[in-house]
Amino acid sequence: MNNVHFFFGQGATLARMLDRRQFLAASAGAWPALLGCSTGPPNVLLLMVDDLNDWIGSMGGHPQAKTPNIDRLAARGVTFMNAHCQAPICGPSRASLMTGLLPSTTGIYGQINDRNLRGASEAIADLPFLPEALGRTHQTMGVGKLFHQHAPDGVFEESGGREAGFGPKPPERLKWDRAKTSTDWGPFPDRDEEMPDSRTADWAVERLEEERERPFFLAVGFLRPHVPWHVPKKWFDLYPPEELEMPPYLPGDQEDIPEISRRLHEVPMMPTTEWARESGEWRNIVQAYLACVSFADAQVGRVLDALEAGGQADRTVVVLCGDHGYHIGEKNRFAKHSVWEEATRTPLIVAGPGIEQGRKCSKPVGLIDLYPTLLDLGEVPPEPRNEGRSMRALLEDPAADWPHAAVTTYGRNNHAVRGEHFRYIRYEDGSEELYDHRVDDAEWKNLADEPEYSEVKRDLARHLPSSNAPWSPNSIYDYNDYLREHRERNL
Repeated sequence: MNNVHFFFGQGATLARMLDRRQFLAASAGAWPALLGCSTGPPNVLLLMVDDLNDWIGSMGGHPQAKTPNIDRLAARGVTFMNAHCQAPICGPSRASLMTGLLPSTTGIYGQINDRNLRGASEAIADLPFLPEALGRTHQTMGVGKLFHQHAPDGVFEESGGREAGFGPKPPERLKWDRAKTSTDWGPFPDRDEEMPDSRTADWAVERLEEERERPFFLAVGFLRPHVPWHVPKKWFDLYPPEELEMPPYLPGDQEDIPEISRRLHEVPMMPTTEWARESGEWRNIVQAYLACVSFADAQVGRVLDALEAGGQADRTVVVLCGDHGYHIGEKNRFAKHSVWEEATRTPLIVAGPGIEQGRKCSKPVGLIDLYPTLLDLGEVPPEPRNEGRSMRALLEDPAADWPHAAVTTYGRNNHAVRGEHFRYIRYEDGSEELYDHRVDDAEWKNLADEPEYSEVKRDLARHLPSSNAPWSPNSIYDYNDYLREHRERNL
């Protein structure tokens, strides 16, 4: 039936009687009666924004961030203020989101070639990816960066692909001339239309203008604010550098962390905050990141406008998320690649029918929870192998009981557990860090060795994965020498 399945006897009978086109038309009309509701399953629109941290207006991560479109979506739904990725790198984070499995289950700790993602782990060999699971009832479409590259072949019924790389880039680097990274910053090119994200939004808008016989699942992946931090000058002009507030930074705040943590978090190809301060570039980097966020927000706005213009907004669950966060100078770094707050925390906003409006939720959730949540909201039978949990209860009541934590993994057996108030980190050698976010949002004081917090550590340690799969043999090495060395040792 080409990804269209009924789970009722009436649907199976109908399928035998009608050809495919008639079946699709009939199924759309039959859903309300079969499900006992007046509208049938909602559409689902997933907007993913690469390397987006909490620097959006509705989250207040940077007080000067200008994100009117994301903010109006937040006003229509629930913003999860304590949402975290399952890996602080693009590939494994997106693999976890799309499979509903933890990196410690799949062994996907580093970047993976998406074309062979199915073969990267026995755990996902026969597991439907999120679009395939929704494809049982929805027409699925995808464009842009959704998996690490785009998507394995055949995952979406209709695919707009993804433009390669993270361009456009100027003929010569403007600021940072280092190999193995696209990191650079400054205004370029002249027009929004020259940016891949603009064309991604075009494709999504065109699909939202079409009439459909079934509810749709449309996934749209934007590249910015992933490096290089290049967007047209008009976005830079929103943020005069001399007027910008700077992120919190404490020289020497890592003196109380374990040696393994210092090694794990080294990213030698990226700038350090000390370099940025000495060179006078920190304000320019902050400006560039904010400019890229505002550009991405404008593309999000174009898609939301098309959804509303087509009269679909009231029948659509809209999700906006990043794939992880990003340090913009905190902890002496400009990078993801960490199990600290700025790298693991990411925006997650869910809006749509039956969802609380304009609410914020402080409960710890993970991107892994999106797979079961979207199946739940989309009225699709659950996938029993999902390791995440449906967030429906929190969407109906953001203060509902939620006895869970969010776990982020960076390399094999290095985990951070985020509760509502504390972050607990345990490394492969048993070393620990603990931070109390009630008084230390910047994670400057490691409390792990203080006896009075032993019960807090025990409570959070209950959420650590019980097993840690070997590295997937299909992993593409990460840049970090420490991970490269330990991948070989732990295979």
